[in-house]
Amino acid sequence: MRAIVVTLVMLCVVAGVRACARRPLEQPAGLLAPEAPRQSDPLDRSPVALAGFELTPLADFSLEARVLSRHDYTFDAASALAPIDLALGWGRMSDSAVLDRLDITQSARFYSWRWKDQPPLPPAEIVRSSANMHLIPADAGVARDLDRVRVGMVVALRGRLVEANRADGWHWRSSLTREDSGAGACELVLVDAIDGR
Repeated sequence: MRAIVVTLVMLCVVAGVRACARRPLEQPAGLLAPEAPRQSDPLDRSPVALAGFELTPLADFSLEARVLSRHDYTFDAASALAPIDLALGWGRMSDSAVLDRLDITQSARFYSWRWKDQPPLPPAEIVRSSANMHLIPADAGVARDLDRVRVGMVVALRGRLVEANRADGWHWRSSLTREDSGAGACELVLVDAIDGR
């Protein structure tokens, strides 16, 4: 019985430490990530084998953006490849004065936002200045760095937009524009490096 109690206490402590480490980071008003993501033709188009998938680079990709929301996945078909989705914002979507007027949520690999009364920005600007990104860690070090990312942080990310294929015919392709929304509009990013502040 004592072993069970000790185990439960340890689990609670671990869960508390993890919840504390994941609490949202407060940021002041103002543009924290003023620039749009940068995208260019891939320097290396060689396929990458990872976790039973073949990843085809579609574009080299980098950004600095504010983390608007985070959702971790463990049980869906894609979680072995992309265990974390981050909703990211840049331009005026990195400003606390704007974000405080939006309700942002994530579920089922989608990111959504809504407001009360009037939108803080034109909806088309919200679409152009934010995105849900499915993140594929390139290695164990990047996976550890991704695990430390908190809502509210400003992150600098470098990687590649990819198309993922599996031998059974399953596939997943990144969006290549920031102008789209809805199904198929998310970026699928092979993350080579990420850090945050």
